[in-house]
Amino acid sequence: MSRIQELFNRKNKKILNVYCTAGYPELDSTLEVMKALQDSGADLIELGMPYSDPLADGPIIQESSSIALKNGMTISRLFKQLKDFRTDAAAGGAGIHVPVVLMGYLNPILQYGFERFCADAEAVGIDGLILPDLPIYEFETEYGEIIKKHNLDFVFLVTPETSAERIKKLDSLSSGFLYAVSSSSTTGKNKEFASAEQYLQKLASLNLKNPVLVGFGIRDRETFEAACKHTNGAIIGSAYIKALSNSSNVQEATKEFLESILTEE
Repeated sequence: MSRIQELFNRKNKKILNVYCTAGYPELDSTLEVMKALQDSGADLIELGMPYSDPLADGPIIQESSSIALKNGMTISRLFKQLKDFRTDAAAGGAGIHVPVVLMGYLNPILQYGFERFCADAEAVGIDGLILPDLPIYEFETEYGEIIKKHNLDFVFLVTPETSAERIKKLDSLSSGFLYAVSSSSTTGKNKEFASAEQYLQKLASLNLKNPVLVGFGIRDRETFEAACKHTNGAIIGSAYIKALSNSSNVQEATKEFLESILTEE
């Protein structure tokens, strides 16, 4: 059983998945940020691989990617940073045990070598991949088997415009969870989240194979609760990156931000 499956077997409501950018705010911040997220209550970590032309990311995450690239972050460097991240702190590792999925775009991975990338991800202890620009056809005919061979879950995205038939198709191809984009926009938009409720109810009615996590526009306790009403949990990215950018202390900023999301009123 994968770490992601184990998580959803143990806890299937109010899952908090937090996005962070590898190499941000400093080149060597990656493990510090991940450890702070785990210690502060994140159930799952979505680790972004910075890219110069991100299709789905809004200005806050784009800026963090730009800074990370200027800091010198590359896929090779990321795998070096992640080498012992599953090892207990007592043995010199980061002691991170929550599931971790890598989120990024196809171009840098193809340059790195797709199979090499999947093999290296498996070797360090990554659990899954989110690649928004990997089309269904290419997944089915070329890349899906490589991903599966290296024991990685693959998460497809659906939007309010995705037909029920296509949602079911993407659900059948996904493993781990299905990523429900709350609105047709980039990340970090302060749209009224209530407008997504009908769409999330529709997803809940489809009897999908995978748990559903909703992202885009989740920024505080109110939107987190609204997102969790009809799904298994939510993904927060831009609001967390913003919290990090406003502080010089990763641990304090992370603890304070996650407390504001998770603490019962």
